[in-house]
Amino acid sequence: MSSFVESGETGGAAGAGLEPEGDSEPPQEPPLGVSQVAQEEKEDPTSSAPAAKQPRLAQVDVALTSDLKTPDQVTEETDNNYDLSQLGQEAVPAGTGDPVEGCRDEGQLERNGEENTAGMTGGMDELPEEGRNGAGGSPDEGQSLRLDFKQTPHMLTGAWAEYKSSAENYLKGCKWAPDGSCVLSNSADNVLRLYNLPPELYAHDWDLMTEMSPVLRMPEGDTIYDYCWLPIMTSLQPDTCLIASSSRDNPVHLWDAFYGDLRATFRAYNHLDELTAAHSLCFTPDASQLYCGFDKTVRVFDTERPGRDCEERPTLVKKCGQTGIISCLAFSPCQSIYACGSYSRSVGLYSCQDGAPLALLPSRHQGGITHLLFSPDGIRLYTGGRKDPEILCWDLRDPGQVLFSLRRRVTTNQRIYFDLDPSGQYLLSGDTGGVVYVWDVSTAPPDGGEGVLQPHFQFQAHGDCTNGISIHPYMPLLVSSCGQRQFSCPGESEGDSGSESDAAESPVSSADNALALWWAGPPGSASDRNQEAQPE
Repeated sequence: MSSFVESGETGGAAGAGLEPEGDSEPPQEPPLGVSQVAQEEKEDPTSSAPAAKQPRLAQVDVALTSDLKTPDQVTEETDNNYDLSQLGQEAVPAGTGDPVEGCRDEGQLERNGEENTAGMTGGMDELPEEGRNGAGGSPDEGQSLRLDFKQTPHMLTGAWAEYKSSAENYLKGCKWAPDGSCVLSNSADNVLRLYNLPPELYAHDWDLMTEMSPVLRMPEGDTIYDYCWLPIMTSLQPDTCLIASSSRDNPVHLWDAFYGDLRATFRAYNHLDELTAAHSLCFTPDASQLYCGFDKTVRVFDTERPGRDCEERPTLVKKCGQTGIISCLAFSPCQSIYACGSYSRSVGLYSCQDGAPLALLPSRHQGGITHLLFSPDGIRLYTGGRKDPEILCWDLRDPGQVLFSLRRRVTTNQRIYFDLDPSGQYLLSGDTGGVVYVWDVSTAPPDGGEGVLQPHFQFQAHGDCTNGISIHPYMPLLVSSCGQRQFSCPGESEGDSGSESDAAESPVSSADNALALWWAGPPGSASDRNQEAQPE
């Protein structure tokens, strides 16, 4: 990578809502050179990095050039209290570091010492390839462990105190990093929080896990519309640890997930030359471009060229095409196509080369599309809407044909995320009542028939709306988020103007704003490891 945009030029995390670059200033340096990272690391892994990163990059280079240990060696060293962070960069477990001097409190960037915020990869990066297939491998076993729903997933730990700073700081989703080293969460206080995977997970001290604490906080200026990871992100290459986020009345921000600094911005303008915010974000699989959804338009930015230069791809031309705000985007893993969902309840398929429309799926949802996802083989497309109890499975071999539907309880306007495991067998989604449903989509009849596929398993994860669910890339781990806006009864407010009938129409549910980490591996795996680790 040639160079990052320094945080001082862009205003840093403290100026998250300000214009980081004037129109008369030269273009920003590229935040990521996909084709340059490997070449420049070969030449000099420390020459182009900021001074603060040089020691870590030197350690990364040593780790990459040294002989990789086998999973058995990793297990043996773990049993001897081996620090897994030494395999990559210097890492400090969440909540153990001291804040950097000069950092500000509320609403500002917080750093825990000189820690590696995305560096708890450790033994995960040393797993064999077969451990990354399906639902993943255990950090201390050389074999693959897949998701197993013979019993209720075991809750390992979570985060609760972090979201009690304000009365309505409910969560609005969570996403695993592509390398599985950390979790990103979004909440109503407009702050993106980064959590490392607990280090006790690699040892045999699962019962000693404490509440997770964020190692990074990236504050946005207003309501966060969407956020996404760079798909080629790996903690062994700090220059790839990037997060894109979009918020109201702000440009698209590109955050450094290694230190929490604001690295670059992508700015879109409307026909009045006014700044307009993107409602959805998605990187291409090779991370070379960033697609942003707007009203009846998709704008494509070059990841290596931040600023205002972009390609506009209208979805509605001469009153033909897809209308409404593009609310979500997804790329096919097998073909050069992408899907756009809009708040007008429509789903469109487009070519990645020039944005030419390929198909417009019929409007079958009751509300605007809030989330869509391709299957790993690229044959199926799953879509869900707001205040819509159905997740529809579309057969892309015959666009417009619904194979089956999955029913859940959704009575809120916020996004209710769902996720597929890497093998494409299980689809998981939460609902308004805090229940997580698990469907085995491989048992669906191949000929479709638009029937309703019954859940394979379900469990009560939270006491409030479970709006986020994310599956680990290669380990049998789940992370879920919950919460929603609470409305107090008129009788509980000041004054006696509220009547009993009004109070009955405005029920109050108990707030349960939390992030939870679940073990969904083979039954008894966690307890067996703990028993084996402790001598009789």
